[in-house]
Amino acid sequence: MSANRPDTFDIGGELTVNRVGFGAMSLAGSGNMDWPDDVPHATGVLERALELGVDFVDTADMYGNGSSELIVGEVVGDAEDVVVATKGAIMKQPDASTVANGDPAYLKNAALRSRVRLRTDTIDLYYYHFPDDDVPFEDSVTALSELRDDGVIDHVGLSNVSVEQLERARELTEVAAVQNRYNVADREHEDVLEYCEDHGMAFVAYSPLAKADLDDRGDALDDVADAHDATRYQIALAWLLERSPNVLPIPGTATLEHLADNVAATEIELTDEEYAQLTE
Repeated sequence: MSANRPDTFDIGGELTVNRVGFGAMSLAGSGNMDWPDDVPHATGVLERALELGVDFVDTADMYGNGSSELIVGEVVGDAEDVVVATKGAIMKQPDASTVANGDPAYLKNAALRSRVRLRTDTIDLYYYHFPDDDVPFEDSVTALSELRDDGVIDHVGLSNVSVEQLERARELTEVAAVQNRYNVADREHEDVLEYCEDHGMAFVAYSPLAKADLDDRGDALDDVADAHDATRYQIALAWLLERSPNVLPIPGTATLEHLADNVAATEIELTDEEYAQLTE
């Protein structure tokens, strides 16, 4: 890491993690409907991530209809040196489509089931995965607050939210982290990131390496990558780490080679000129 770029972040002021995490959606099967084709390989990828120093794992109950959580639970369990985050509020349908469900009773039951699959007494960080337009937002957030009061979860998170929703949630409970889509080419939620910076919250960037997004910035990424003997994906991660100390990218992968590349990206130091080139 460069001298002015911290390599860790304290989620909720107490859960210290290395800033590049692991997105465990990659552990699920096709369409997020079932187990991966090769369960031992998927398990091995996560085990290797931990060996490489990754200590922040992000999953969700919808990933593989629970299979991702089961793999995370088997590999991580109740390990004190690894922070596990999961999410609830999206239900998979038989045709692989999704339906939001923010009903408080459903969210509470979903968290209890996730806790069993993750083999832990308390879930470190639990996100409201996607706001449900048919349920008052405050009711859903209150359910997560009550889960924390009951010891089912340790910290409350929100995903796919606006600044306005975040402010409403913080009137009801402490929010430790926000998880929104964000990468060097897709900065729609820049205002949410800035809000997290101002209030000391983690901004967990999902889809940090979305190929369709990065292709739009391909020339700039490749120019910088050539200077560092790196890939455009490594440079995209390095940019996120430079963008803000509150950003925690969670790239996911099903291959050991890409996993090693993602972790190695933490060692890339961008010059001011390279950062500006990628940012403009």
